[in-house]
Amino acid sequence: MNELSRRKFLSRLTVGLTAAISAIVGLPIVGYLVAPLFSAPPDDLVPVGAITDFPLGETKLVSIRDPSPLAWAGQTADTALWVRRREQSGPQMFQVFNINCTHLGCPVNWQAGAKLFLCPCHGGVYYSDGSVAGGPPPRRLFEREWQVSGDRLLVRQQPLPTVKQG
Repeated sequence: MNELSRRKFLSRLTVGLTAAISAIVGLPIVGYLVAPLFSAPPDDLVPVGAITDFPLGETKLVSIRDPSPLAWAGQTADTALWVRRREQSGPQMFQVFNINCTHLGCPVNWQAGAKLFLCPCHGGVYYSDGSVAGGPPPRRLFEREWQVSGDRLLVRQQPLPTVKQG
């Protein structure tokens, strides 16, 4: 008969206990890192400023926190929006654009003198209403849903769209 030696038994017991402890410690860590990939980002309206912060006819850059559910997003979750006030009041009062070009996602810059958004990466140009004026962008700037609550402008959080919406 083939008996298991004490040394072999303890060696196998050590390997087994090490594997069990690794699984007990490792599974929650893996779950913490992977779970946000399967959860939907928040669909909340966040305040971006008072209505009076946005003069009629002007386009202004505002900073926001990206709604990314990823706990490790860190500083990369800080992003911005372009807010354009079109009317004094009414349903077309504002236009809120994602800062990213629809070509490859580079941040666009507002040129107030020319009343154009310019993408520094590949020469994309957008009119003040977000429509494409020239260059490689395949579609207009992505717009965010917004609403006015009291004297505050609220904007719906959403991840950067990667396909045409609407």
